[in-house]
Amino acid sequence: MASYLQVENVSKSYGPRVLFNNINMNINEGDKIALIAPNGTGKTSLLRILAGVESSDGDGKVKFLKDIQIAFLAQDNVYDPALTIWEVVSSEAKNCQKHEIEEILYSLKLFEVDKLVSQLSGGEVKRVAIACMFVKKPQFLVMDEPTNHLDLESIEYLEDYFTRQKCTLLMVTHDRYFLDRVCNQIIEMADGTLYSYDGNYSYYLQKREERMANMRKDIDRARNLLRTELDWMRRMPCARGTKAKYRIDAFYDLKDRASQRIEEKNFNINVKSSRLGKKIVNCSHVDFKWGDWTGLKDFTYNFAPGEKIGIVGKNGIGKSTFLNIITGELAPTAGEVQIGETVSFGYYKQQGIEFNPNDTVIEAVREIAEVVTLGDGKSVPVTTFLNYFLFPPNMHYNKIEKLSGGEKRRLYLLTVLMKNPNVLILDEPTNDLDILTLNVLEEYLKEFKGSVIIVSHDRFFLDKIADHLFVFEGDGIVKDFVGSYSGYREYIKEREKEKRAAERAKLQKEVQKKEYQDNPQQPKRKKLSYKEQRELEQLEKDLEALGMEKAELEEKLSGGELQGEELQKASVRIGEVLELLDEKELRWLELNDN
Repeated sequence: MASYLQVENVSKSYGPRVLFNNINMNINEGDKIALIAPNGTGKTSLLRILAGVESSDGDGKVKFLKDIQIAFLAQDNVYDPALTIWEVVSSEAKNCQKHEIEEILYSLKLFEVDKLVSQLSGGEVKRVAIACMFVKKPQFLVMDEPTNHLDLESIEYLEDYFTRQKCTLLMVTHDRYFLDRVCNQIIEMADGTLYSYDGNYSYYLQKREERMANMRKDIDRARNLLRTELDWMRRMPCARGTKAKYRIDAFYDLKDRASQRIEEKNFNINVKSSRLGKKIVNCSHVDFKWGDWTGLKDFTYNFAPGEKIGIVGKNGIGKSTFLNIITGELAPTAGEVQIGETVSFGYYKQQGIEFNPNDTVIEAVREIAEVVTLGDGKSVPVTTFLNYFLFPPNMHYNKIEKLSGGEKRRLYLLTVLMKNPNVLILDEPTNDLDILTLNVLEEYLKEFKGSVIIVSHDRFFLDKIADHLFVFEGDGIVKDFVGSYSGYREYIKEREKEKRAAERAKLQKEVQKKEYQDNPQQPKRKKLSYKEQRELEQLEKDLEALGMEKAELEEKLSGGELQGEELQKASVRIGEVLELLDEKELRWLELNDN
């Protein structure tokens, strides 16, 4: 395969802070790579250097294969608010016909092409940015958090698109299902060094643990051997021959290896929640309207202590409005919302809070409290509490404007939790947080004794935390689904399949009815020919075989056992199998409806 990208000795520093130094990598045609690293270690900076938005320090070189089309999706995208969706996207479409632009916009559900950018939600702006990327017809895509701000339906579309397409990708994402199903290689950036793993996210986790275990063993062996060599060094006379000098050089090399430390930063959420009574939030026949838009219609529900609810629905459908209503920040247009006397909300908002960019980290948290109560009842100063959230002493006096997007979100999470809430309201908490932070947050929420209400597009996060879902269906309708998000999606797929089958059957009956009206003498139901009967029997066998192959591929793709080309082939094949299933199911229905 052709080498699409070669990176040589790329470095980046901000003042005394070194993000990475002399990084080298090679990306081949067809690679689908995820870059993983903690917040603040330079993921975004590296992608921006590769995309030509920033420059490397020193003599670093970035070489793309000549004449390949490259597209960069930034984490945040800003467009002229006076332009329409069509104007923004078409301005990027130098190699795209009008009908192709329309198809891309339609596939991303950007139907109102004359809508101004100033009127778009965060999710719509993200879809516009993705459309701008697609219309360039790139062979190489560099993407920074492509799933941020997208609703779950859009993420699943994007996942399916990249699974089927034979394109080359390098991306940063925290969406672990997306990683597992799209990527065939993981690159981890740790301590300024890159470690490559040929496989998906599940495979990476397994192999990373093996690498860390081997490193620990190597360091232990070096330390044991160092004791012997140190004793030899002390006993050696001053006059040393050539062999002795070689051994001395080896001693200092050994000393360096033995002094290595594997510093895995441990993020620790250990916060006490206030006592919570039986009454949380009681909603009775709640409506909310804004002009012609209906966010809630006759919603009645009594929230229970300790329950964990996930909230899903399309962007702009009213999820954040709902959170503002149940927390008392927004009054309903009808109905009643009662909040229990013991309730202490911890409200993590999607837009975050407006930190003063000139404040330091320590100044921002001291505005809230000087002391924080932990889960065991002990109190610690905020300086110690900052350490638990990976803000060591050398960062306490960093200005907030110098923090990465993920570090700012982690600081915001800290300010929410340090108030010891007993009801957590989390609106898109996974945006910009790294996977390490997400894993720890998930474990904390699973053990949290209070109530949790989450709006999230992160399917892995929802599956781990939510006991049941509030599904926003539009026009103010909210349905309660008991089960995980993955279970809900399977339910929806089955319901959609049944709906399509019913529509096909209805259409077939209408056709037969019309044919009968035109020619009443013909029989209502046509008997299958011998050839059609054999075709139907073969279709039933094919559908069974394809169903089994689909299940096997899904198990392999999520099990982490495939690597490199095998993983890529499986990703392409499952797309082909899904297309074949749709095609053969349609033909099977046609034959059965005769």
